[in-house]
Amino acid sequence: MNVRRSAAVLAAVAVIGAATPAAADPSPSPSRALPSALYGDSDPKYDGVWRQSLALLAQDTAGVKPAAKSVQWLVRQQCADGGFAAYRPDPAAACDDRTPLDTNATSAAVQALAALGGHDDVTGKAVGWLKSVQNKDGGWGYAPGGASDTNSTSVVIGALAAAGEEPGRVEKGGRSPYDALLKLALPCDGDGAGAFAFQPDKKGKLVANADATAAGVLGALGQGMVVKPGEKKSGAGCAAPRTPERAAANGAAYLASALGEDDDHLMSALAGAEPQPDYGNTADAVVALAARGDREQAVESVRWLAKNSATWAAQSGPAAYAQLIFAAHATGTDPRDFGGTDLVKQLNATGPAPQSAAKSGAKAAEGDKDSGSVFGVWWYVGVCLVAGIGIGFLFTGRRKQQP
Repeated sequence: MNVRRSAAVLAAVAVIGAATPAAADPSPSPSRALPSALYGDSDPKYDGVWRQSLALLAQDTAGVKPAAKSVQWLVRQQCADGGFAAYRPDPAAACDDRTPLDTNATSAAVQALAALGGHDDVTGKAVGWLKSVQNKDGGWGYAPGGASDTNSTSVVIGALAAAGEEPGRVEKGGRSPYDALLKLALPCDGDGAGAFAFQPDKKGKLVANADATAAGVLGALGQGMVVKPGEKKSGAGCAAPRTPERAAANGAAYLASALGEDDDHLMSALAGAEPQPDYGNTADAVVALAARGDREQAVESVRWLAKNSATWAAQSGPAAYAQLIFAAHATGTDPRDFGGTDLVKQLNATGPAPQSAAKSGAKAAEGDKDSGSVFGVWWYVGVCLVAGIGIGFLFTGRRKQQP
């Protein structure tokens, strides 16, 4: 879930497991103007559908009715077979075998359009496409045929739930998405006990990944990017992850511990870079903990975000504002007074003016949406570009390199 998220580049991984194209210049191409219906002003090549979907979903969550042309732009990005690519500059041109469809963009679009309502034909085709590219282990990779990863599998689970499907009944060869997630859950002994891995490393070892863990907790709970503050669930500590609920409890305990160790936020761990606060992953972790009812740490971390995330969000764009709105919503925090920042106003300013907006905090305070996350895929995707391990966050997207 940073579809998780330093908002920079999302990349399409086109072959099984881990082909990673080189990152493009993040500035818009001087030869092609950005679509007027699109949110954000950076090159949408790798994240257009993702960031548009998160922006629309966050507006809906905050009681804002998005601009009709922005919704229509997203709808027109769909290919005839139901899948979405990261971005199609000319949606009038038919998709073909070279169109890089991906599960993360498709799942984000489903979650947004399902929340907005009135797009059952679009979401139905998209879900049909997702089912058609499910792996034999029950999960999904970023690209069709790619090895299953926690982030992609979890964001698809959120899409299935948003579209009215029962994720546990969506099977391939008798295996469900939950079967795939359980294989990516670490045991309770050794480093990273209770966390989720993104994918097994080259030696088949599972290595704890905080971004994947935030995504995995939501996926194991059958939820997506938008959650209500949950009821406190039993299952403290760590026990063998034999069920999705147990794996979610283990993952939540891992996240709570990691957040507590670093003054209520998570740190990035890119190879060769100085550790720094990971705002997107922290927001994803807040949503995951809130979904399980682990309110105490979720509230402490959302307070940290309210004090420290303004510069990051302003630099990162609409998906970052959306992630913060999701975190605020999950904890019952007013996104219009988030450490003195009106997240909704700032998000709206990154694209076309919405049709209408509810009064301050109205819908966000109700907590009446429960469509599930992301998996902020942002940072996760950016790291996948660098590390060559595949993609998605969180969401996003979207992502982190395993140590």
